[in-house]
Amino acid sequence: MSFPAAKAIRIGTRRSMLALAQSGMMQRAIADAMGLSLDKVPLVEIVTTGDRIQDRRLLEVGGKALFTKEIEEALLDGRIDVAIHSMKDVPAEQPPGLMIAAIPEREDATDAFISSQYESFDALPVGARLGTASLRRQAQALALRPDLKIEMLRGNIDTRLRREAEGEFDAILLATAGLNRLGRSEAIRERLSLDAFLPAPGQGALAIQTREGENNAAWVQALNHPMTALAIAAERGAMTALEGSCRTAVGAHATFGDGHLLLTTEMLSPDGSARWRRSGTLGDIHAADAEAGARTLGETLGGQVHAMAGDQQVSDQQVSDQQAQP
Repeated sequence: MSFPAAKAIRIGTRRSMLALAQSGMMQRAIADAMGLSLDKVPLVEIVTTGDRIQDRRLLEVGGKALFTKEIEEALLDGRIDVAIHSMKDVPAEQPPGLMIAAIPEREDATDAFISSQYESFDALPVGARLGTASLRRQAQALALRPDLKIEMLRGNIDTRLRREAEGEFDAILLATAGLNRLGRSEAIRERLSLDAFLPAPGQGALAIQTREGENNAAWVQALNHPMTALAIAAERGAMTALEGSCRTAVGAHATFGDGHLLLTTEMLSPDGSARWRRSGTLGDIHAADAEAGARTLGETLGGQVHAMAGDQQVSDQQVSDQQAQP
C-alpha cells in the first residue's frame, strides 16, 4: 500500500531534543522522496512513559519498551502513519500489526567518553565517579576498571552534559551518534573502542516503523540502507537469543569486510567480573536470503553466548545493588 500523494504522512516521535532531531532528518528525507512539502509530513510529538520517568533506571519500571509503547499505540490506532525510533530502544519482538519498514544508513555506533577533567577513560583516577544509565556500559566499564564508582545518569543529552560540567561526575558515557546528530560532538574527549565497549544491538541506527502492509511506499525504499539493515538483522538476532533488555548487559555489533559480515556479541555480569563473547561471519552478503542468514548468525552466536553463561542469571535486586554500590 502506497501513501497517496495528497495525503499527509504523520510521523510519531518522542518529544526529546534528540528524538526531534532524528525525526526531523527522516521528515525531510520522506518529503524529498515523495515530492511533498514539510507541512504534508508533520511531526506528531508523543510523550512516552520512559520520558516521564527520570529518577529511576528503566529496568526498575519496565524496560526500554517504555520509550516506544505510546508511539506504537498511536500507530496502531491510526493517529500517526509512521514512527521513528532509536533502534536500540526497539524491543526484539514487534507488536502484532506493526513492522520495521526501513532502516536508514547508520551513524557512528561507538560510545563516547566525556569529561571536563580527564582526556580518556584510561586516565580516570582510582574511584572516579562515572555516570551512565546503561547496564551494558556499566558492566563494560567495570570489566576494565572495577575500582570505578558507577552512578545513575538519566535525562536528555543537554542535561547529562550540564551535570558533568557542573562536577557531579568525573566522566560520563553517551552514544556518539546522539551527540553527532545534535551537533554536540565537540563534547567528546574519546570515542571508545568497539572491542572494549561493544555497542548495544542497533546502536547508531534508526528504525522506521509502520503498520503491516504499508511498507512498499516509494519513500520506504528510498530511506532503507541495505547494508545497515543487514548488520541490524544480525545484531537483533543476537539480542533475541540473549533476551537483551535493560535487565541484561548485552552487546552486539556487525562490520563488513571482503564481501562478508563479521558479528561479535557478548553478555556481561553487571559487576563486569564475567564476560562471555563469540564472533562469527556471514559469507555472501549479497545473497537473496542474506538478511535471514544474518539473523540466523546472530541467533546462533547469541545462543552460544547464552550457553556459555549458563544459569548465571542476575535478579533485579542484585542489579540494583550493583548499580548503587559498584
